[in-house]
Amino acid sequence: MGRQLIAGLLLLCAWPALAANPQVAELGTAKAHYPFVLYANAALDTPALPVTRAVILLHGIKRNGSEYFDSGSQLLENAGLDPATTLLLAPQFLTDADADSHPGVPRWAAGQWLHGSPSFSGVSAFQVLDDLLTLLADRQRFPALREVVLIGHSAGGQLVQRYAVFNPTDTLLATRGIHLRYGVASPSSYLYFDHQRWHAGHWQASAATDCPGYNRYRYGLEKLPAYASQQKLSAQQLFRRYAARDVVYLVGADDNNPAARVMDRSCSAQLQGATRQQRQLQYLHYEQQLAQQWKIPISHPQVSVEGIGHDSAALFAAPITAKALLP
Repeated sequence: MGRQLIAGLLLLCAWPALAANPQVAELGTAKAHYPFVLYANAALDTPALPVTRAVILLHGIKRNGSEYFDSGSQLLENAGLDPATTLLLAPQFLTDADADSHPGVPRWAAGQWLHGSPSFSGVSAFQVLDDLLTLLADRQRFPALREVVLIGHSAGGQLVQRYAVFNPTDTLLATRGIHLRYGVASPSSYLYFDHQRWHAGHWQASAATDCPGYNRYRYGLEKLPAYASQQKLSAQQLFRRYAARDVVYLVGADDNNPAARVMDRSCSAQLQGATRQQRQLQYLHYEQQLAQQWKIPISHPQVSVEGIGHDSAALFAAPITAKALLP
């Protein structure tokens, strides 16, 4: 066994200590690179890490990446994964409210990262995910990697769901023999592919005159950000690609408070349902409506976790969550 492989194994087996402080990884290309903060169970500058699976867990609106790293550790333990061959990453999106302890790291206006929007420096949150996945697809850095699981909860779930629709990087990973799974957990809203919303017992274009922008991004396909619009794909083309991707939905069965403090209660979100649980189940119904209408098969599994509300730690600690995301 080579020295690099031994060193990588030792680092992975010692992952709890490494997670105590965030790392700064270099993302992007040689001509356009930037530092980014994340928590990891291995030193990412280690050459040829011997991992076969990477799990990326995106935080919610509180941007508490270290706590999500801890939740991810519990998730991996519940799944019975070997820490010597599993890389756990918890990215930390920074805003202008954060202390300037990491110079050069992209920062966003409050709440903008979850839309996939550009940072003040111009790097979008979608681009960060592209660059992170491209890093993992580097066969010199990760020669044995076979699967990446990208999971987001709440605000992070909103970002992951839109990213699963729009990103072209999934195809790059597939060409290198790496499967990508998306875990969309408990978001406040979803991206719809047309004007239809559930109303009065059937799907129809909304007649809500007091919510004229209900189909604008991030709720629909109008006024898309450049990351999405430059692909010049129709709604059916986007849905066909999304339907073919490995997407798993999760929500707490008790995440059903219509007055939840941090839930999106805009009119555009309310047209998707009254609670996070209802919005997720309604979106599954919507997928089947489009599948029938456009004759595009789709089968995205969904799990409602009993006894759990809007609690990321409890959701990721549930055994059924590990079975759904890391079978």
